[in-house]
Amino acid sequence: MEYKLEIEIEASRAEVVSKMEDTTNMRHWQRGFQSMEHLSGELGQEGSTSRLLYQMGKREIEMIETITRRDLPTHFHATYEADNVWNEVRNTFTPTNDGNTLWISEIEFRFSGLFMRLMSWISPGSFKKQSFQFMQDFKAFVETGKSVRGE
Repeated sequence: MEYKLEIEIEASRAEVVSKMEDTTNMRHWQRGFQSMEHLSGELGQEGSTSRLLYQMGKREIEMIETITRRDLPTHFHATYEADNVWNEVRNTFTPTNDGNTLWISEIEFRFSGLFMRLMSWISPGSFKKQSFQFMQDFKAFVETGKSVRGE
């Protein structure tokens, strides 16, 4: 499953990228985010890996992030692997004529295991909805400082 999302953020590309790069900000815009543990490579650079932990309702989800392209301030790509799910996210940040930033995210999911394949077939919109929620929450955090944790 593949889809493309975009959102305009009322902030300069430099500010957007700075807030995106700071991993301590993840808890403010990624609902369910619990922790990040650096595993290998130079943190935040191409080839580095980290373990991410999320709480989604009663489920705990652990995934491994691998940064596949880091050409900031324009591009940041990564893969995310969890049980029966492989996900690639290709982010592009483009300045707009009025000084804002257009964030385009191209997302691909691949599923294995019967349950995840059924979920992707029965409810493909839920994946897109969650991705766009992350983008909206990031936009709110950058523009107003609003945290999904209510901090």
